[in-house]
Amino acid sequence: MIGFYLAAVVVTLLQYLRVWEKRMLPLLALFAFLALGHFRGEWDSWGRLFHLAAGLCGLLLLAMLSPPRHGAG
Repeated sequence: MIGFYLAAVVVTLLQYLRVWEKRMLPLLALFAFLALGHFRGEWDSWGRLFHLAAGLCGLLLLAMLSPPRHGAG
């Protein structure tokens, strides 16, 4: 699993350098935190913290991808 997430980090970094899209950065961080979390293990406190950080990066990415809401009426 760690190898998959590291490969995803590299591919996302290359894509970010190609298009310079700021929405790639939370995705890059998400993959990096997942790789670190799996490397540390689920029973390690740092591993749990890295998985939490990955979840927060996912929520940030969701907020960045959501269209702006317009007021009713």
